[in-house]
Amino acid sequence: MAEVEYLGTGRRKTATARVRLRPGSGEIVVNDKPLNEYFSRKVSEEKVKQPLRATDTLGEFDILVNVNGGGLSGQAGAIRHAVARALLEVDKDYRSTLKERGFLTRDPRMKERKKYGRKKARKSPQFSKR
Repeated sequence: MAEVEYLGTGRRKTATARVRLRPGSGEIVVNDKPLNEYFSRKVSEEKVKQPLRATDTLGEFDILVNVNGGGLSGQAGAIRHAVARALLEVDKDYRSTLKERGFLTRDPRMKERKKYGRKKARKSPQFSKR
C-alpha cells in the first residue's frame, strides 16, 4: 500500500512552496538539499519549524519541499505557510493553534511597482529650486 502523504501549498511575496509531509524521522529537504544547507541563516530554519513546534510534531514527519521564486526570506515564509496548511490535513484540531499564531494567514505584502517619473515606487528625484 502507498505511503500516506499530506500536501500543502504556501506563498509569501513572490515565493511559492509545495510541501509533502510523510510520517518519518523529522528530516526536512528543500529543493533536494538538507534544510541547514539550503538556508544559511538560522532564523530561516527556525521559521520553517515554527508550525511543527506549535503542534508538537517536530520529529514525526519527513518534509519534502519544492520552492521557487523570491528570495530566501520569502521562501522561508512560504514554506512555513505550506507546512501549516499540510498539518491541517493531518489533524483538523491543529487549526486553532496554527490560526492564533498566524501561520495560516497568507501574508499579502508585496513589492510595490515602480512608477514613471520616480526613482523607485515612491522615491522622487531630488528637488532643485534653481
